[in-house]
Amino acid sequence: MPVNNRIAAFGPEMTAWRRQLHQIPELSLETPLTAAFVEARLLEFGVDEVQTGIAENGIVAIIRGNGGSGPTIGLRADMDGLPITEVRDHEYRSRHAGRMHACGHDGHMTMLLGAARYLAETRNFSGRVALIFQPGEENGGGGRVMCDQGIMERFAIGQVYALHNWPNMETGTFGMVAGPTMAAADMLNITITGKGAHGAYPHLSVDPIAVAAQLVLALQAITARQVNALDQVVISITTFHAGTAHNVIPGQAVLTGTVRTLNEATRAEVIGRIAHLVATLPPAFGATGEFVCDEGYPVTVNDAGAAAFAARVASEVVGAAKVDMARPPEMAAEDFAYMLQRRPGAYVFLGGGAGAGLHHPEYDFNDAIAPIGASYLARLVEAAQPPAA
Repeated sequence: MPVNNRIAAFGPEMTAWRRQLHQIPELSLETPLTAAFVEARLLEFGVDEVQTGIAENGIVAIIRGNGGSGPTIGLRADMDGLPITEVRDHEYRSRHAGRMHACGHDGHMTMLLGAARYLAETRNFSGRVALIFQPGEENGGGGRVMCDQGIMERFAIGQVYALHNWPNMETGTFGMVAGPTMAAADMLNITITGKGAHGAYPHLSVDPIAVAAQLVLALQAITARQVNALDQVVISITTFHAGTAHNVIPGQAVLTGTVRTLNEATRAEVIGRIAHLVATLPPAFGATGEFVCDEGYPVTVNDAGAAAFAARVASEVVGAAKVDMARPPEMAAEDFAYMLQRRPGAYVFLGGGAGAGLHHPEYDFNDAIAPIGASYLARLVEAAQPPAA
């Protein structure tokens, strides 16, 4: 089955939906305008049930197949935008100052809406499909909130799938892998306390900037010398705040950053090593260190069987030559991880072609791939739950 002809036929409408959504980006769990747009489209399509207000503005819609009783498969799209100012001056640019859809969630919603329209028309499957429109992926952990509010149990979801567009990956190609596919990301908060003094008399100080600089370098030794070279670990110190004047050595320095890992054992080991380093290195210089780790999203782990199934379905849509079934994991994080902790499923990548990267102010979703993604999502349902003989 190539790209679905019916879905391709309403491709221009999908482009219109996506560009309307692009103009109203909202942040975190607060996505009321986006939710209202999605709900209106779902009701137009004639889905059987629409439940709103989950995780504040999330939606789960149910479509029942005509192929007899059976399980429920979940398909998820994320809804929120980012606090980034869009720089491209196209006619559908963001109307919300300082906000934009810089990660393609407008396109993800559009692809799931396209699949929903087709599935509501044809219903060529058994059981049910649950369409999950989730806020708060970028910030707020909406995936965890929806799971904690019981969507898997409430809607009897047996397996769950999602996809993400990926810039600078060949247009219309798919990639997936069994096991870890996106990293855990934890937030590091480090405070070094020393003793302030006049900049002319450093011997009277315990300079927290010098200590913090040593710590930044020492942290990189964790990845280079203290974990297995085959384990992928990224420690990034991304802010360094200290001091207020050219001639004053401050009393304190504050560092923040992230640590990213691809398995839970390495995650715990690395965080423990960071804690040990912060506790022991500063005292060697007469300072003290405080470390607080804010737990972020866990590792996104694809079920092996579900990943193989996703690859087969993608091959039906675009051909086996355009499907990479061993795509290396990414070190970015994704809160679909929480849904995959509750149910087996798979998270796959769909190539969007050349262009600005995700989270860039010039990024824009490639509308040409929307019918491809929608066809893939629709075919997942039909292949997973064919009509009873």
